[in-house]
Amino acid sequence: MRKLLKNLSMVVSFDNEENIYKNSDILIEDKEIIDIGENLCEKDAEIIDCKGYIALPGFVNTHHHLYQTLFRGIDEVQEKPLFPWLIGLYEFWKHIDSEAVNYGALVGFTELLRTGCTTTSDHHYLFPEGSCKTLIDTEIEAAKNIGIRFHATRGSMSLGRDRGGLPPNSVVQTEDQILLDSERLINKYHDSNKMAMTRIALAPCSPFSVSKELMIESKNMARKKGVMLHTHLAETIDEENFCIEKYGLKPVQLMESLEWLGEDVWFAHVIHVSDDDIKLLKGSGVAHCPSSNMKLSSGICRISELIKAGVKVSVAVDGSASNDGSNMWEEVRRAYLLNHLKYGTEGLSAYETLKMATREELKF
Repeated sequence: MRKLLKNLSMVVSFDNEENIYKNSDILIEDKEIIDIGENLCEKDAEIIDCKGYIALPGFVNTHHHLYQTLFRGIDEVQEKPLFPWLIGLYEFWKHIDSEAVNYGALVGFTELLRTGCTTTSDHHYLFPEGSCKTLIDTEIEAAKNIGIRFHATRGSMSLGRDRGGLPPNSVVQTEDQILLDSERLINKYHDSNKMAMTRIALAPCSPFSVSKELMIESKNMARKKGVMLHTHLAETIDEENFCIEKYGLKPVQLMESLEWLGEDVWFAHVIHVSDDDIKLLKGSGVAHCPSSNMKLSSGICRISELIKAGVKVSVAVDGSASNDGSNMWEEVRRAYLLNHLKYGTEGLSAYETLKMATREELKF
């Protein structure tokens, strides 16, 4: 099946040569763009007149919690920083089931697609006691039904309050349960082909909700299976203090000690980092979540320094409980504005910000 998009005013490619095509057409075959140029002719293609429109690659959302589309505006957790916010929301989240995950995913996918996002990840780490254990399967089915390219991560929490972690025991699983399901999901769903619509990554939730043993075993499995790794990192000072108290290391140093750095790893947030931390992160990825960072008063990510140091930075909406929406255009706009608030006229240009949200997509 071929489609020919005719008469585009501009095509912003973000390719290696930074090509911008004017008064051009785009020829698509199945899932892939096969030609861009003027006056393309393809008699067997479906022709779509795009006069007056500009085309650019679809946005890639690199961090989300889709189930949170059902938990917007909860009174009990407004105006709170991350740790109290999480403690309050665990009491709501411990009741989620497969139906909630399905509808939450459908709402989130719809909002993303409507605002230009064609590829999304999701970090689902919540498997409440007594709930269905195939919640990732539910999300994958929802993605297939709605037609979005989906990089599902098998999130996890194993460090309950009885072991010094933040989450209550009612929402954590054992390391063995998590690793068995992680392997099942990779074997069943992960597609490494170029134009794959479904892929799997492994994503222990955060340093304050999983054990070091789970981080190590997840890393070993991911590298054996050839899938990526993801977690929250350096989001707040509370997290930094937790890591120092429990492990004697700051968050990025902890990742280095666990061999959780490199091109197959990307982190969410990465706000509270030193110059030395940034050097360690070279080659790894960062999902920048400006709305969430502002709403939870977590801080401003050092985007410009990260990019200059060779860190792969992308844009993400994060969960709707800390964003109130899944609007990628708005997230890109806020990434641009927040960067200029921090760096002034030395901040990223609009073009560079759009490229960060499309091309710099962690090899998804």
